[in-house]
Amino acid sequence: MSEQSGQTAPEAPAASGDERPEARLERAVRAAEQALIEFEIAVETFRVEVENFSRLHHQKLGPMYSRLDELDALIAEAKAARSGDPEDLRRAREARSLVMPMPGVDELFHDWLDSDGISDDAAAMLTDRPVRPPQRVRPSEEVRRLYRELVRRAHPDLAQDEAERTRRDAFIARVNAAYGRGEEQLLRELAEEWDAGPVPEAAAPSESEELYARLEWLSQRKELLSMVAKELEDSAIGAMLRMAPDDPDRLLEEIAEQLLAQVSEREAELAALAAP
Repeated sequence: MSEQSGQTAPEAPAASGDERPEARLERAVRAAEQALIEFEIAVETFRVEVENFSRLHHQKLGPMYSRLDELDALIAEAKAARSGDPEDLRRAREARSLVMPMPGVDELFHDWLDSDGISDDAAAMLTDRPVRPPQRVRPSEEVRRLYRELVRRAHPDLAQDEAERTRRDAFIARVNAAYGRGEEQLLRELAEEWDAGPVPEAAAPSESEELYARLEWLSQRKELLSMVAKELEDSAIGAMLRMAPDDPDRLLEEIAEQLLAQVSEREAELAALAAP
């Protein structure tokens, strides 16, 4: 801003001599947070643009691409029928595979078929019949012994305070899950874990350590978002959007015109092949 009346703009007040050492670091963290928020907004905005453009691209141009695939298959098949050449036949099969219909149920469930056809469980999933429940595991005597011992030692009712009860509740839930699956080795490991006692809480970090950790996390988050942004920009749809950021609809119209011209060329080629 220009100076007026010969007066200079007032200088910002100098930092107080008794300012905490962490204050400058805290300002850096806040600035980094705001910058990251803006970057996240930009990346998310572009992601939505790519997603919407991709949807429009599929809706408007998808049928044209399908028509081109069909014409390519018909042309390849006509050429193969004329020549009988094995290479032409291979090309025809390859072109037709691009427009093959979706596989049927039997093909989708190929791995579920038994000697009599589709398995009972697979058939149940395709109908209203309930699927057979999984076979129950009958715990061995040793598993039952380990389970009873662990429950006696770690039962939540033995807790002296709410935090201890919460810890025991979570532990017993893991014990119950292992017992239900009959996992003897896991129960032994849980017994060793209980014998070792609770993990001591780490000392609370200092304010400086927390701020540095926050800065590191912000930096890592920025790197991750940069990778996402690059993937979006390098994608086919992202590249198309960058070609016409202000008028993507016009770009779709131009691509549609090109595809229509290709369809006309293919139809003319097919008609020539079909002529006697």
